[in-house]
Amino acid sequence: MPVQSTREPRLPGAQVPAWSRFVFGVPSPRFEPRPPPSDPYRPDTLFDGWSTPGLTVRLASVRGDAHRFGGQPRQDDIVVSVHEPTDTVVFAVADGVSAAPQSHVGAALACRTAVADVLRQLDEERRQVDWNRTVNAAAYQLVMRMSRGAEPTREQKQEAQSQLATTLVTGLVRLAGDQLTANLVHVGDSGAWVLRGNGFHPLLGGKEERADGVFSSAVRALPWVPPHVEGTWYTVPDDGVLLIGTDGFGDPLGDGTGRIGSVIAYELGRPPREPQALAQLLDFSRETFDDDRTLLAVWPRRLLDESGGPRAMTPRTGGAPG
Repeated sequence: MPVQSTREPRLPGAQVPAWSRFVFGVPSPRFEPRPPPSDPYRPDTLFDGWSTPGLTVRLASVRGDAHRFGGQPRQDDIVVSVHEPTDTVVFAVADGVSAAPQSHVGAALACRTAVADVLRQLDEERRQVDWNRTVNAAAYQLVMRMSRGAEPTREQKQEAQSQLATTLVTGLVRLAGDQLTANLVHVGDSGAWVLRGNGFHPLLGGKEERADGVFSSAVRALPWVPPHVEGTWYTVPDDGVLLIGTDGFGDPLGDGTGRIGSVIAYELGRPPREPQALAQLLDFSRETFDDDRTLLAVWPRRLLDESGGPRAMTPRTGGAPG
């Protein structure tokens, strides 16, 4: 796999820095990113990683090159938490609609509201999460942002749709025996996959196909809420990985059979040793793919323990097997 790395060691005998970008095919142009607006604060890149007794989690969200070049904020967002009494990971991933000027704010509000609501429902020991309540709570917060807490007018609801629109995937995942079980719901085209071996099996999301066979780029997004909101349960094979991501990840991944898919499958077969390694992998360079990218990966903790701990990423001086 070709890699861009022009930095040299500072001291004799020091190793070449390992944090060069992955490059696939023709790379994106090189440039120094412009800073995003400072209010609200939106870092270019965020990442996190940890393990519960049953699960191992890695997550990252990176600003796309288009937004870096234009000095615009990262419109994706992600929130992941754990409900410790049930060892359940609760998450939300959002992709702000590019045409909405404040969609990064909408994405942040939607993620935080959704995760907080699911955690409250788990505290209430509900048999099933009321996903209709969760999604409507997230949509309501977007509208309240426009009305400043007052009863919203029709015009303010329309303004929320035009200014704050965002997709949302929210859900929970827990261990049942040796397998992951996940309950997912989504609004918009962000997606979820099971990675097993070298294959990516889509669970939800993707572009909608019109009657003429052309895939539409139009997105139905919060604060619009579908008429029926129900979670769907999925079982992940005991050697599989659950992935939740925005279309900035899903579009270049495609069906997972190309070079990008083979490298991601290799690197995420086991949890990477350092949480920031997922951010590095996600921030790959490839011409024309310049959107924000966000990805959550969840493994059974057993896969980490059986391998003696998470394995390192591929060194920058070599390639991953294709």
